[in-house]
Amino acid sequence: MSKPLMAKATAVWLVDNTTISFKQIADFTGMHELEIQGIADGDVAAGVKGFDPVANNQLDQSEIDAAEKSPLHALKLKFYQAAQGEEKRRGPRYTPLSKRQDRPASILWLVKFHPELADAQISKLVGTTKPTITAIRERTHWNIANIQPIDPVALGLCKQTELDAAVQKAAAKKAREGGPMTDDERRKLLSTEQSLSDGGESKIPTAIEGLETFTLGEAEQDAPEKQYDAESFFNLPESGDDEDEDGK
Repeated sequence: MSKPLMAKATAVWLVDNTTISFKQIADFTGMHELEIQGIADGDVAAGVKGFDPVANNQLDQSEIDAAEKSPLHALKLKFYQAAQGEEKRRGPRYTPLSKRQDRPASILWLVKFHPELADAQISKLVGTTKPTITAIRERTHWNIANIQPIDPVALGLCKQTELDAAVQKAAAKKAREGGPMTDDERRKLLSTEQSLSDGGESKIPTAIEGLETFTLGEAEQDAPEKQYDAESFFNLPESGDDEDEDGK
């Protein structure tokens, strides 16, 4: 069911100007019944000016009259035939002004660590344009020397689930195209959840490979252990009792 414009302001107007029950207003505006009660008590939407749904062509007066007479009557939003079939506008994600300066750093991070992502995917993730992505990818951006790659999730430009979904989509496309992938490419195509849950066995570096099987030779293993006693350590040479340092 469609909801009216400025739902909270509409609820304020209905509470102030009608005798419709809280539940009817809550169902019409998409709010909780306790919120409507809070509006009536002055605890919610304090200072919000009421929005007349009748004057703004969202509700017929006959609907309000019927709802006041019967608490079971559900308010119906006015039908707009011209709005039927209208699609939501598509475009890049809106980025707040305070975070727009961070977009180049996030684009550089995505281009560096996920080069398999298409420009359209990057544009959707961080809310930028394709010319900007191309300039950073080709290192022709005017400030490329001062841009440091930063994870867009850490910057708050997108969610980790959205990034993982884009990576998985790129992985599926890479698999359909075929061709061998390097270990580094395969690692980059893993989502964060998969990489953290990977329980692969640890590998021994190539430089020390084979040392884990190193054993002592048979001669050293079979040789009896040499015994030592205290006298062998303190067996000092005999010397004259009366001789001094000058031999006198």
